[in-house]
Amino acid sequence: YILIDRRTGERTVLWHRDPRLAMSPDQLDRTQVCEARLLHVDGCDVEANATAARWAREAGMIVTCDLDTMVPNMDLLIQHVDYFIASQSFPEAYTGEKDPFKALEILRGEFGMRLAAMTLGHDGVLGLSADGFLYSPAYEVDCVDTTGAGDVFRGAFAYAILQGLDLQKALDLACAGAALNCTKMGARGGIATLAQVTSLMEKGARRVNPAYSS
Repeated sequence: YILIDRRTGERTVLWHRDPRLAMSPDQLDRTQVCEARLLHVDGCDVEANATAARWAREAGMIVTCDLDTMVPNMDLLIQHVDYFIASQSFPEAYTGEKDPFKALEILRGEFGMRLAAMTLGHDGVLGLSADGFLYSPAYEVDCVDTTGAGDVFRGAFAYAILQGLDLQKALDLACAGAALNCTKMGARGGIATLAQVTSLMEKGARRVNPAYSS
């Protein structure tokens, strides 16, 4: 069940996952996993996701992630991720460090991923690469429903990486795609075309939070 605040578009998800849906590593098919160019994993079924991510890395694939809740053995998965993008609360939950900049430094220092980043909701996204910190402010839109914004963000980011965009442009494109999805009802209601996303990137106003900008 997803509850939407009509005033702000913010959503609350009420969910329960039946334990019988859990997947174990022995249920995976390595050939199927390694036929793609990119593997996207989440925090459910950590051992299975970690196994798939290890296979993908061994095959020279790119591995991205969407991590929200801290669960046991998460390090087994994170060590195989190239582009780490978590929720705003995850870096602190994993590292114990409240300062987002320091938390990302700890994560990247421990695992050496190409990008360690955290989404910030209406403030955009903060990331750390080998070249330093990156901040992409959110685009200002008439928000109707935030459901699915994070998924669209990661999908757009994966597309941008496969297209060879640099990290700043990839984060900007992901923010624009996520913002447009919030303008319609439903998790997939506002998935935009590339032309629409590009137009927002070129003409849209942005909500800059000085706490994250350099």
